Amino acid sequence: MDQLNDMAYFVEVVKAMSFRRAAEAIGVPNSTLSRRVSALEKAIGLRLLHRTTRRIELTEAGQIYYERCRRIVEEARLAHEQLGEMLSEPSGVLRASLPVDFANIFLAPLIAEFARRYPRISFEFDLTPRTVDLVSEPFDVAIRMGEPRDSSLIARLLAKLPGRLYASPAYLEAAGLPKRPSELADHQCLGFPKNGGWTLQNGQESIKVEVGGRYVLNSVGMIRRLAALDQGIILLPIEVVEEDLAAGRLQPILTDWQGAPIPVYALTETRLLPAKTLHFIQFLRERLAR
Repeated sequence: MDQLNDMAYFVEVVKAMSFRRAAEAIGVPNSTLSRRVSALEKAIGLRLLHRTTRRIELTEAGQIYYERCRRIVEEARLAHEQLGEMLSEPSGVLRASLPVDFANIFLAPLIAEFARRYPRISFEFDLTPRTVDLVSEPFDVAIRMGEPRDSSLIARLLAKLPGRLYASPAYLEAAGLPKRPSELADHQCLGFPKNGGWTLQNGQESIKVEVGGRYVLNSVGMIRRLAALDQGIILLPIEVVEEDLAAGRLQPILTDWQGAPIPVYALTETRLLPAKTLHFIQFLRERLAR
């Protein structure tokens, strides 16, 4: 049993890459932590960590041992938490990586609702377009739009959001209302790829339209804002533009047509999830499905 505890201590030290920070995180004296990891190395017969006055580094053996121990410790923790959930509601810090614009525009009210439902969960959100490393970085889950690129991660589909066409009344008054998808080629279109166009669907009919404009953008929030400022036509999920539609800043066009649905995924490193993460994913799936 002592060796299992020492494995858990070792995992915490590697995660923090510091005995001091690990000791502060788990509430164990620094000296105790150092002594227990040394005892673990002695029991194994191999050095796991290179220690210097400024930092620690994993040895080759330490790297192999950490990869195995991390999963064992995580599974043990989950077993305790899942049993504990029978007696209490989910708790702890939920660390999530979220897409910037989608989180600001659409996920924020859903997160607020989730927080009210589970008051014992606190949150650390990192809003970033970059691809986070769910193995080496301390995230429980990453929410991403589009097909996942890393096949080693567990991808749970939350929803598929079809894109619709919108423009401001002032833009349409000046440029004219397109009546067919082919007419989009004569309009200013925002957020288009540098090489390609928009694929639109009407039932079984599909058409690819070559579009262009003065702006090439990769920010949903900026695309939406410029469209509301009369700069052109956009293709976005309705969930992103609801406020502008309600305020009359944007209006739908070519309503029989829609873009290919954009998938939204919850990405995790493992299928074994703590209650806080599992509830968060299930909650988003339910809400996005509506």
